[in-house]
Amino acid sequence: MPVAGRVLLRSVTMWLLLQSLLLLASCLRSAAAFPKGCYPSEEEGLKTFRCSNAQLTEVPRDIPNDTNKLYLDSNRIPFLPRDAFRDLPLLLELDLSHNAIVSVESGAFRGLAEHLHSLDLSSNRLVSVSKDAFSNLKAKVNLSNNPWLCDCQLQELIRAVDLAAGSSGGIVCDSSTQEEHVGKAFLQVIADTDFCNVYKKTTDIAMLVTMFGWFAMVISYLVYYVRQNQEDARRHLEYLKSLPSKQRRSEESSTISTVV
Repeated sequence: MPVAGRVLLRSVTMWLLLQSLLLLASCLRSAAAFPKGCYPSEEEGLKTFRCSNAQLTEVPRDIPNDTNKLYLDSNRIPFLPRDAFRDLPLLLELDLSHNAIVSVESGAFRGLAEHLHSLDLSSNRLVSVSKDAFSNLKAKVNLSNNPWLCDCQLQELIRAVDLAAGSSGGIVCDSSTQEEHVGKAFLQVIADTDFCNVYKKTTDIAMLVTMFGWFAMVISYLVYYVRQNQEDARRHLEYLKSLPSKQRRSEESSTISTVV
């Protein structure tokens, strides 16, 4: 092989080796930025970030902001803070199932309303969540297999979100404001019971009882005041009767003048 050919071949080989090393360094640097157990991939043409079973205790930072599918399932995340996913404007699917989530702050899903179409919160420890936490969210939401308290707040939440197909039967009353509902599917319960209407009636009754109590206290005080004055007046009259006639008339005149 001519010398020029060997030089050219060596140059190409060195260039390819250099490119490979740069690519490897870039991959290693990117991998080092991710939490242990998390990695990016591409599935069906969608950019995916998987952190399944990675022993996470919070939503990780530095998730690529072009992620379309995010898997945070089977971890130990206890709550979702405000703006937890605000840097993921292209997110389509979010899986938070099988965690230890007990609280979802209002605004936790802010920024996801436009694109998110699937949100899985099944198999967590949710007891009660405000409907405001899902404000403007159009995604199909899975809330099954949580220890729900069946009350007005859950009723408002269920009416505010779009439940994922087949998930409604898994929303079961672990506790309830009415004991007979425990262990029953919530949608079955609210077919016959309006928790919010019951709450309103209870509140109205409580207000009436409170108002009656205050009214009774005022009446009791007025009765006591009148009786006390009557007793004082009777004692004063008896005192006047016990005085000599002239002094009594003087005292009576004084009393009449004071009264007038």
